[in-house]
Amino acid sequence: MARRPMAGEAAQTAFAPELKQSLSDRLARRIRGMIQGGQYRVGDRLPSIMEMAKRFGVGHPTVREALKKLETIGVVEIRHGSGVYVSRSEEVLVLASPDYPGTVTKKLLLDLIRARMALEAQSVADAVQKATAAHLKEMRRLLTTAGQNLTNDDVLNTVNMSFHRQIAQASGNAVLVQLLDVLRELFTEEQRLILNIFGSRERDHEGHLAILEALERRDAKLGVKRMRAHLKGVEDAILRWNPEHHPVARTGVPVASAVSGGSRRE
Repeated sequence: MARRPMAGEAAQTAFAPELKQSLSDRLARRIRGMIQGGQYRVGDRLPSIMEMAKRFGVGHPTVREALKKLETIGVVEIRHGSGVYVSRSEEVLVLASPDYPGTVTKKLLLDLIRARMALEAQSVADAVQKATAAHLKEMRRLLTTAGQNLTNDDVLNTVNMSFHRQIAQASGNAVLVQLLDVLRELFTEEQRLILNIFGSRERDHEGHLAILEALERRDAKLGVKRMRAHLKGVEDAILRWNPEHHPVARTGVPVASAVSGGSRRE
């Protein structure tokens, strides 16, 4: 009969250096396991990249890649200049496939954004009823950061995605949160590039502010109307996209954020 490891041995195993096969995937699973095991709770700040690299016996790039994988499935949130925070501790139900090898077509992108329209309309309608003062305060904080970084793609894309996710979290529907995570993560780099060609950061930001105003007014009908108009801006940008004139090549690296559209305030 195999001997069970002692408590001290288990603790050593938890922080044993990683072997060099699929390092970032294995490291992401271990960090996620620590979160699900209760070592870190929602809202907690994870140790620095330098500290985790030393603790797990891997390089800084491996830690960054593992954290990006966890951000892709919504387990952590990377806040530029602040750190990495736990955003979800429950089991992930559905996963995106950021390494999709097929051809990115206009129809595929349109199908994705139209699916988002239906789900995000329900998300904002539910959030009107269930959002707490803390949810609304965090949305306002995110949009303030976005407004201060309209010329910084990395920060802007991250906080815009976080704003949409915060609405989903405020809806109280865990399945809806994860479904929207998947749809937002699929081909985010392609959508970002298209919107950089055709979209307007200022109009996109105004659309977000209009949605938040509807949430603060607890007006579900207005919230749904503004969310649909906002995402219609993404659809319009994709419809104007000519793949031959503006080809978009897949990078093979999932991007954890995207400019999500443009709309006029109504």
